[in-house]
Amino acid sequence: MQLAELPDVLRLDEMAAGRYRVRHPREQTEGRDVVFGGQLLAQMIMAADLANGGAKDIKSIHAIFARSGTYTKPIDLVVEQMQSGRTWASHSISAMQDGKLLSRGLVLSSIDDPDLIRHAAAMPKTRPPGAAPARVLAFEGATTTDAGPADPAGGAPRDQFWHRYPASFKSVAANQAILSWATNGQLIGLALQPHGDVADISQAHRTISTGVIAHTLNFHERFDVGAWLLVSQEATYAGRGRLHGRGSVFTQKGQLVATFSQDSMARRIEGTLDPKNQM
Repeated sequence: MQLAELPDVLRLDEMAAGRYRVRHPREQTEGRDVVFGGQLLAQMIMAADLANGGAKDIKSIHAIFARSGTYTKPIDLVVEQMQSGRTWASHSISAMQDGKLLSRGLVLSSIDDPDLIRHAAAMPKTRPPGAAPARVLAFEGATTTDAGPADPAGGAPRDQFWHRYPASFKSVAANQAILSWATNGQLIGLALQPHGDVADISQAHRTISTGVIAHTLNFHERFDVGAWLLVSQEATYAGRGRLHGRGSVFTQKGQLVATFSQDSMARRIEGTLDPKNQM
């Protein structure tokens, strides 16, 4: 597959040393004026790659979303180097809007060393890609398809879907950024599925306050986002107004390439949170 240029939303405009302005997608990801956390994850990955000069691979990112952002105003990423050596590098990346901190990510990068030991979790059973489409908040242009029913994980709801972008990229970070978008938006809805008698995802931002508070991604192997990737995830815990979920990403041949986890909230609110979004 021919390598493509970076999508516009992954291009960052340098405003000053260590400060980059992001580009918003053409359409609001969730259909409302709240910047999607997956967008900030993707753009933080690109900012860290710029700080590394492309010389190291992103190994992990942990981001906390402190407050929501709007698409109507610019967002800047401020990159602070914590450490950078021959093998490892670490950066703090702050997403700022109107002088307020929206989110902060900690990014760890490194070069690779030869294997000392090697093992990885096995890919779950799945049906091949190309069947029914999956409703997933994915990077614009990406295709997602249902991967078939997933066995419950000790009572925790699970699901799985295939993901593929219609282009490939030389940039390791670009592949990571596009995949990260699709790991961020499904775990809350998955956690609500067994509780339809109490709440469901259609009530989010209306009578239920939901939101991702923190998201962590670990990248284990390089991968091509232009090939099919399986995202398998479970809503591990729900209680006390809080949710926790985790997931794994595999190539079609069964190689584990990434893992992720998420902390979020789901709590009842009297009245209506977002009147403009009422159906």
